[in-house]
Amino acid sequence: MVLAGGKSRRMGADKAGALLGDRTLLDWIVNALSQVVPEVVVVGRERAEGVRSIPDIESGGHGPAAGIATGLLEAGDRPILAVGVDQPWVRPATLAAMLEVRPLPVVPLDVRYQITCAVYPARALPPMAEAALKARSLQPVIPRLGGAVILPEHWRSWGEDGRSWFSVDTPEDLTEGLRRYGTPGG
Repeated sequence: MVLAGGKSRRMGADKAGALLGDRTLLDWIVNALSQVVPEVVVVGRERAEGVRSIPDIESGGHGPAAGIATGLLEAGDRPILAVGVDQPWVRPATLAAMLEVRPLPVVPLDVRYQITCAVYPARALPPMAEAALKARSLQPVIPRLGGAVILPEHWRSWGEDGRSWFSVDTPEDLTEGLRRYGTPGG
C-alpha cells in the first residue's frame, strides 16, 4: 500500500510525481513494494498509472493517518504494509523482513516511530481513523497499539541503514538522499 497524498507545499507540487532520476517517487515505491507483495494499491488519489488506486475514504481526514485508515478499510481483515510515497529509497529486503515480524503492528524506530514504513493490522483502524479526523500525530498512537517496535539494532541486522524511511519533503531532501544513498535500487 502506497500512501500518496496530494500537493506538498514544501515541494511545490505533488510529491508522487516528483522526479528522481528518470522515474517518479511513486514509481520507485511501487517497484519496491511489487517485489514483496502480490498487490500494490495507491491510497490518496483518484488515478495512478499502471496500479490500482483509491482516494482517501476518510472525508476531512488529515495526513498519513487518513491514508492508513483508508488502506485498512480497503483491506478488510487483512494487514497492510504501508509505505509513504516520499520514501523512494525503501528497500524490498527491509519490507520483506518487516512482514516476517510478529506481533502486529510492526513499526521501525529511528529516533521516532516510522509510521509510514510499517505493517498495520485491521484492529489499528479505529485509532487511525480517529487520529485522521482530529488531525493528531500518530506518534502517541503507536505504543497504544502494542505489537513490535523494531529497534535500530534489529533493523540494522537486515542490512537497513535508515534509507527506507528517509523522507523527501523538499527539493533539498532529494539532493541529500542522492548524496547519501545514490539512485534508489542502485
